[in-house]
Amino acid sequence: MLNKDHHSIIARELGLSVKNVDATIQLIDDACTTPFIARYRKELTGGLDELQIENIRAKNQYYTELIKRKKTILDTIAELGKLDADLKAKIESCWDAHVLEDIYLPYKPKRKTRASIAREKGLEPLALWLLKEYPEDPYSMAERYLNKGAKDADEALQGARDIVAEMINENAQIRERLRNLFQKRSLFQSKLVKSKEAEAQNYRDYFAFDEPLQRCPSHRVLAMFRGEEEGFLRLAICPEEDDAIDIISRQIIRRNSASSKQLELAVSDSYKRLLLPSLENEIRAQAKARADDDAILVFADNLRQLLLSPPLGSKRVLAIDPGFRSGCKVVALDEAGNLLSESVAYIHEPQREVVKSEALVRKWVQQYQIEAIAIGNGTAGRETESFIRGLGLGSAIAIYMVSENGASVYSASAIAREEFPDYDVTVRGAISIGRRLIDPLAELVKIDPKAIGVGQYQHDVDQNKLKEKLEIVVQHCVNQVGVNVNTASKSLLMQVSGLNAQTAQQIVAYRAEKGAFKNRTELKKVPRLGPKAFEQCAAFLRIPGAKNVLDNSAVHPESYEIVEAMAKKLTCSVLDLMKDENKRKQINIHEFINERVGLPTLTDIMNELAKPGRDPRGPLLEFKFSEVKKMEDLYEGMVLPGIVTNITRFGCFVDIGVKQDGMVHISQLADQYVADPNTIVKLQQQVKVKVLEVDLERKRISLSMKL
Repeated sequence: MLNKDHHSIIARELGLSVKNVDATIQLIDDACTTPFIARYRKELTGGLDELQIENIRAKNQYYTELIKRKKTILDTIAELGKLDADLKAKIESCWDAHVLEDIYLPYKPKRKTRASIAREKGLEPLALWLLKEYPEDPYSMAERYLNKGAKDADEALQGARDIVAEMINENAQIRERLRNLFQKRSLFQSKLVKSKEAEAQNYRDYFAFDEPLQRCPSHRVLAMFRGEEEGFLRLAICPEEDDAIDIISRQIIRRNSASSKQLELAVSDSYKRLLLPSLENEIRAQAKARADDDAILVFADNLRQLLLSPPLGSKRVLAIDPGFRSGCKVVALDEAGNLLSESVAYIHEPQREVVKSEALVRKWVQQYQIEAIAIGNGTAGRETESFIRGLGLGSAIAIYMVSENGASVYSASAIAREEFPDYDVTVRGAISIGRRLIDPLAELVKIDPKAIGVGQYQHDVDQNKLKEKLEIVVQHCVNQVGVNVNTASKSLLMQVSGLNAQTAQQIVAYRAEKGAFKNRTELKKVPRLGPKAFEQCAAFLRIPGAKNVLDNSAVHPESYEIVEAMAKKLTCSVLDLMKDENKRKQINIHEFINERVGLPTLTDIMNELAKPGRDPRGPLLEFKFSEVKKMEDLYEGMVLPGIVTNITRFGCFVDIGVKQDGMVHISQLADQYVADPNTIVKLQQQVKVKVLEVDLERKRISLSMKL
């Protein structure tokens, strides 16, 4: 059982070469991060992307744990004195956790069972006799065991059947065949719990429901599990009972004798009492895990799109956190998102002060040279937008509605208190809205991703798996964009490859004491930031205005000498090489291949020289809602502009400016069949939608993109 035995299995499962899997796992074991491996170790991995590397990481962890489990099982069976060569070989060659536990089941320490009680009465020989299906009368044979604890023949036969039932349950081959039946032919059934109909109306689609498990989509699985958790539904996941019993019978019963009748009873009992509960729990766990994984993937895809939303960039922003009774909190921010001033404007009833509010906005727009206005899309958002647009500030000042999802979480967080200790939550919330416009990624990393609310059934899935996946997404997005080491917050820095909360804090402290970093090499002077951390983080940190222009690019410091050699060959500077496309065309990158650097890295270097430090996010487009602000004003057939706010497996949600997002079902996304909504829409996409139905009672709006 060699440590690398599972590498070939991973390669086969993922359709990759063993060589590349070996290299990737070695890099992971050497504490290399996924973004670093994907970007700067392509020669070793064969150019694997981040998803493939994460899949290798996850499977390597699974099989590593399985190897540890094998050792525990081998040691336990050896201590019992029951480990022979065949059993050892069977365990060592097993790479399925469920099958491994099936093999171990007969040897696993267990509490007292009906079978163990029967064995204590000396009834095991009778059980073995039944399994041979002799033609003799089993009652006559059972009479011989009455002096060993059984009161009569019926009790003796019952005990023998209990032993047979347990033997069937512990038969690895039978369990595997039944497992296949459960996986392929189970029905997912749901019934209403009696007397719960009035309370369970949200689940009325599942009051009497059944569907083949294989065809049941993740959102439906999670909905039914939630209904069961809340006590409204009763679920069952299993195949037809006759099919399961037939599989067992064909392996256990081979004749038609009096003993065979006893075995039929044992088979039925074994399935209903032991195998069905065990395998149903297993298949339920698998169904839940698959649904969780799918829902987590939806959340991760949405989060990735949201984090990579186009930034406004370094602009002076007036940010407004709208409100009715408490007024609208207004803040002015400079190009870096620093607070210039804060105040409250009573734009709406009951304290409506229109003249003062207008004067404040106009004054600040001029005083702080405001270039854009950000308005939170929560309560009073549309009304505030109408007020601001009505001021006629001119086309030079763009107006944006900004999602407030998670803003309240940030404003009350320790991060917000650390950043703005002298201001209350209302000021912090307004600042966050403005900063989200300037750079959504830099601001959203401060918030627990689960609070951003762009998933489906996020509270029902495995919270540890969700947290792990979303953290990976945040890290990948941050490293894909790159970070200005001289302006980034601790929250942003700690998401950079190779850094953590401690090293990020050390960078911020060093910057505060010594001033801005002048070059990447200076990072090595940061306390506790060792050589490995430098290797992992350096290329993802940017230093605008550095003497060495490569310090503001994605070229890794380990490759600087290659770029310098290219420039030397053309007798020009690195900056000239970046600026002059004709000079770059003269480079034959094959001349620079060596033992460490191959074509993938050289190609990346040339692409980076053409567009150094390029932000992969697109341009930010201004958007304007229609004049409709309330659900009551909607009518069937109305066509409205909207913004996609969430994408699920069953469709997407669109903000049309009436405080309640409408849903476009997957069947209404396009005229053709749509398998995945992500192929049609993206988060923050501007769309046109038609109103199909408005349900004021349930606050639901049905929309269509089939105009």
